[in-house]
Formats: sequence, structure tokens, C-alpha cells
Amino acid sequence: MCSVAVPVPKSPIFASPRMQSIFCKPCPSPSSIHSPRSTAVVSSSPRLSLSSSSSPPTSMLSLRVNEAAGNPGAVLKRKRPARIDIPVATRSLGLCLETPRLAEEERSDVVEVEGDGYSVYCKRGRRGSMEDRYAASVNASDSKQQAMFGIFDGHGGARAAEFASKNLGENISAELSSSSRSDDNGFQEAIRKAYLKTDADFLNENAHGGACCVTALIQDGNLVVSNAGDCRAVMSRGGVAEALTSDHQASRPDEKERIEALGGYVDCCRGVWRIQGSLAVTRGIGDGHLKEFVIAEPETKVLRIEPDCEFLILASDGLWDKVSNQEAVDLIRHLCTDAEKPKPALACNQLAELAVRRGSMDDISVMIVQLARFLH
Repeated sequence: MCSVAVPVPKSPIFASPRMQSIFCKPCPSPSSIHSPRSTAVVSSSPRLSLSSSSSPPTSMLSLRVNEAAGNPGAVLKRKRPARIDIPVATRSLGLCLETPRLAEEERSDVVEVEGDGYSVYCKRGRRGSMEDRYAASVNASDSKQQAMFGIFDGHGGARAAEFASKNLGENISAELSSSSRSDDNGFQEAIRKAYLKTDADFLNENAHGGACCVTALIQDGNLVVSNAGDCRAVMSRGGVAEALTSDHQASRPDEKERIEALGGYVDCCRGVWRIQGSLAVTRGIGDGHLKEFVIAEPETKVLRIEPDCEFLILASDGLWDKVSNQEAVDLIRHLCTDAEKPKPALACNQLAELAVRRGSMDDISVMIVQLARFLH
């Protein structure tokens, strides 16, 4: 047997609340709705109490229906709720959910620069804002023919790449000026100190993200190339590609052994070897959360610029993941070695576009340095 409860209009559950709702206005009693005199009172008295009426309360919908019935020209309208602006947190529990935009370059699709003896072409990838940066400084008035070039590939935002592009070259110059040695070991030690100082200064800013770096210093006919991460330097020597750097990736056996000796681990995630299941590169500027394993110590190579040293390619992994060293040299050599009018800017463009056609999703940054310009 089942029972049915029939609500009584005067039951307490239908009693009019004495506290006004924050979501709707009080409803007038039925008698005030049907009386023209009362209607005027309602329009001028928004605080009309519901408890004074002995009739059942009327909903806002019935009020509007009755008003429409009294006025045939009236149209029922439903008010939209007020728009609520919900703030988006940028950081939670130490995890960076959104990286602040630092510079106009992050919103640029393409950056093209042609300078004295070098050309740069940067193309934004399909995954977000531009995180690559470059640096170039040529002292044309110096009899020593000194120059500094660099490509910086940011990850987890552009902060580290931006910082390194502005400070690493200055730190290298400062270390070289204070060094009493000008041999190969002196170059290597000065650059090592500059990389480590840049890294320490960036970590002091408590910023997220990191950056892979490749730099080329030209001084007194010497070419000094350094890298930390998977940005790469490739030189054309008489048309033959010569890799001057080695990528610092978690798949490299000696890097894997170094990390495991420090108590870390390297595993393969979706076909990519990563440190602690997170980062694929093992060296670079920044990456404070993995600093125990991701070091900023660069590897450096020093050589003399000879007549057969034609041009140098500095590029991020957005290029090298899709184009081999020799293929890159073969594609652009005729543009870079044209005796009448070399076209290194066009060469940079062609390399980047080839990587895009082959499916590169990352930012692509390519710099070509005409080494003949700096032949001592």
C-alpha cells in the first residue's frame, strides 16, 4: 500500500520567506496583480512583503504571464544570468600551467635578420608561441675580427632562452677579458665559466623553463663552438658536412650513465628517452626542478678557420630532427658559396621550410655564418 502526500497551500512548506532572495525580486500578491491601483504600488514599492498576503505565493513566471495577458502587446522575455568572470590560475602546486609572454617575438610567426656575415631565420612551430631566440654580435672595427653568435631553444616557456640570449655573450666576453690564457684550454675554461654563471644567474630569478644553447665565438682566426643541449653546429668544409657539436640527449650512453650515477633514471616514453620521465635533453640553461641531473656544463671545440671552411650552420632541433647534416649542406651550398652574390638568407629559409614540409612541429631557428668573412 502506498500513500500520497498532498501539499496544503497554507502548509509551512509554502510559507513565504521573510528574508529576500539574492537571486530574484519579491513577488507581489495576486490581489495586487489584478488591481490597477495595487499595480502602481508594486511598481513604486520594490520591498513589498509576501507575508502580508493570505493567498499562495506567485512565481515570477506566473507574474509575467499575467502581465502579458493584461497587455496583449507585451512579449515575454527571459533575462540572461550575469556573466561570471572566473580567474585562471597560472601556477598551482608549483606547476607552471601557463608561461607568461615575455616579448613580441613570442607572437611572431617568422623572424628574419640579415647582418654582417650572417643570416637568421626563425619560424614559429605549431605547438604554441615562439620560444626560440638568437644572438649575434660582430665587431667590424676590431682588427681581431671578433664575433659571437648563438641559437637558444627554449622549453617550458621562453624565459630561459630570452635570458641566455641577452647574457651569455656578455658573460663569455667578460671571462675572456679576465683570462690570462689565449690557447685552446683558455677558450674552453672561459666559456665553461660563462655558461655556468648564466645558468646560476637565471636560477636565482626563480623562473620556470630551460633552454638548449649553441654558440660560436670567432676571435683571431679561431672558431670556438660550444653547446649544451640538442642545438647543433655543422660546418661545411669543402662541401663536406662536419658536425662540431654532439647533442646532449637522454639516449646518449655517456649521459645516461652520468645521470644514473647521480641517482636519477632514464626511461623511454613514447619512443623518446627522458630524464625522470620528463625531459629529453640532459644539459642546458635553467630547468631548476631537474638541476641535479640537467647540467649547464658545455662541450667546446676549438679550430682554426681555414680557406676550405665555407659556412657554419647553427640551428635548433626543429631543423635537425628532420634534416641530416650532409643534406643541409648539400641543399644550401650553392647559395652560400656564390662568388658574385651569396644568398645566406634564402638558404636559411629553404632549410626551415624543408623541415616544415617534413612535419616538424617545433620552432625552427637557423643561423648561417659566412666563415670566409672572418678568415684571418
